[in-house]
Amino acid sequence: MRILLDESLPHDLAALILGHHVSTVRDEGWTGVKNGKLLALAATKFDVFITADRNLEFQQTWPSCHCRRGLASSEESSARP
Repeated sequence: MRILLDESLPHDLAALILGHHVSTVRDEGWTGVKNGKLLALAATKFDVFITADRNLEFQQTWPSCHCRRGLASSEESSARP
């Protein structure tokens, strides 16, 4: 699976996701690209886009593609046992 991590996430997180091709927005040279364009770019190369931007879903229309999105939240993960 090809996974793209948003620039809002720690770059080191990529090394913790084993068994998949993981890249970051910075690795791709897309730092600073606005959300709509970023989603379109992600859809061309990645199966999953992971972000911590909780407003992204409401701000943007997701491209019609196979790219799935995920939300990473330190609040949720710290609440788990």
